[in-house]
Amino acid sequence: MTEPKPCDVQVLPITTDTMVLRSRSWTRLRFEIEYALGRGTTVNSYLIQADRTALLDPPGEAFTQIYLTVLQQRLDLTQLEYVILGHVNSNRAETLKALLELAPHITFVCSNPGAINLRTALPDNDLKITVMRGEETLDLGRGHRLQFIPTPNPRWPDQLCTYDPQTEILYTDKLFGAHICGDQVFDEGWEIFNEDRRYYYDCLMAPHARQVETALDKLSELPARLYATAHGPLVRYGLIPIIQAYHQWSQVQTARDTNVALIYASAYGNTATLAQAIARGITKAGVGVEAINCEVAEPAEIQAAVEKAAGFIIGSPTLGGHAPTPIQTALGIVLSAATKSKLAGVFGSFGWSGEAIDLIESKLRDAGYRFGFETLRVKFKPSDATLQLCEQAGTDFAQTLKKAKKARAPQQAASNVEQAMGRVIGSLCVVTAKSGEISSAMLADWVSQATFNPPGLTIAVAKDRAIESLMYPSDQFVLNILQEGNHLGIMKHFLKPFAPGEDRFVGVNTETANNGSPILNDALAYLECSVKSRMECGDHWVVYATVDNGQVLNSDSLTAIHHRKSGNHY
Repeated sequence: MTEPKPCDVQVLPITTDTMVLRSRSWTRLRFEIEYALGRGTTVNSYLIQADRTALLDPPGEAFTQIYLTVLQQRLDLTQLEYVILGHVNSNRAETLKALLELAPHITFVCSNPGAINLRTALPDNDLKITVMRGEETLDLGRGHRLQFIPTPNPRWPDQLCTYDPQTEILYTDKLFGAHICGDQVFDEGWEIFNEDRRYYYDCLMAPHARQVETALDKLSELPARLYATAHGPLVRYGLIPIIQAYHQWSQVQTARDTNVALIYASAYGNTATLAQAIARGITKAGVGVEAINCEVAEPAEIQAAVEKAAGFIIGSPTLGGHAPTPIQTALGIVLSAATKSKLAGVFGSFGWSGEAIDLIESKLRDAGYRFGFETLRVKFKPSDATLQLCEQAGTDFAQTLKKAKKARAPQQAASNVEQAMGRVIGSLCVVTAKSGEISSAMLADWVSQATFNPPGLTIAVAKDRAIESLMYPSDQFVLNILQEGNHLGIMKHFLKPFAPGEDRFVGVNTETANNGSPILNDALAYLECSVKSRMECGDHWVVYATVDNGQVLNSDSLTAIHHRKSGNHY
């Protein structure tokens, strides 16, 4: 196995008086759902050296030492006057502390919530902070009069974009990014980044689609030639397409006819990470999410979201054995505003105990609410497996809402077209995949051979399937083709509902393929496959994969075929 490249910092001048410092890691840095594709990340920081010098968005603690070493090679830190922060979090605080030791005279520039976060992260009485609310500018000389645009959302209430009219660069913080590592600085051939940007949007922006639309409206007034993103390639060639894509994706989310109010507070970022994973599971199932950070939301906003939603989920840390005050206030609003017909859920993280989670759960149970998943209690930082569990819990929650809505709707007979489509038959298969601690499987019959050279096939994977997150380009899986007369037991096993995080292979006779995925020993044949591409098609992804290896396990049997009466269900 090839050893991963070490972290480094790539430096490049990008325009007049301005350079980018790209802190790069080819491996995943943190347990957060948006990193799940495992393509590394690039954390972009920017340096403007005019009559005055400003540094935008230093990276987190994983890069602190190498970043400061490279920065000092290019800048006398006694000349650094401003550090502009698109948002403040505990991960970035370590770098800011180290920077303050080297340049104690600097002034931090951020939004008002960012200033509060900064004083919490850097308890220094002499801290110099300039708060930008949108109307102020910062003149660095030589025409670099920076403008500031607050673009808050529940996850980052302090998000601040910065515009430099001299260079027409818009520094977009979390907007328009992608977690991908490589040598390419700009987005030449921008289409190749579409999937990574869509995944990033779905994980981070979809729960805040309403706020994203507001931010896009604000930013549309600025004549930008370049979007200087916080992560991934800088956007120069695909400016219009990415704006159009963000509008389209956001409008899809805000137009959902079924919604969930996801209410949370987060002390150290762990509960927010869990909320992000749950939201991802909900949105991939075709249900909208209204994420609400109750630390900054008004009571009226919480009440309106709960009254409109078909279900609600509350997440809380435990501080001193209690739920923080904003969560207690939100819980009171929920108990008074949410009818008992609404589906409920509870989650949270804690260090030594989880009293807040137990309190919320007991209050909701005593009030008579039904729960859409078992309460999620996570100690310290979540792992990959925990995030997958949360995502599956979110999907189960959404599917329960959709089933309830369908049950209430008048039943209609299948149309002639749906009946005809049901006569399209395919081989009955089980797709199995494993990556690290995470494994999954699904029953499939929408499978077709696609190419001769190389041998390849397509599989249609519903967006809300748990295995979907293991079916991205460069992922590997096994297609197990079932045999006629010996398929009913396997079919029933993989058709049954699985609880979030439940091992789907308990009681199933398997071996491990060369690519690490399970082979079903009772299958007729199996194919080891590598995902090459995927295409979004309505409520499914069509995955194209090439076949790397395979074998017929029982040459005397026939392929099991799935016959359906209608094309509108499996």
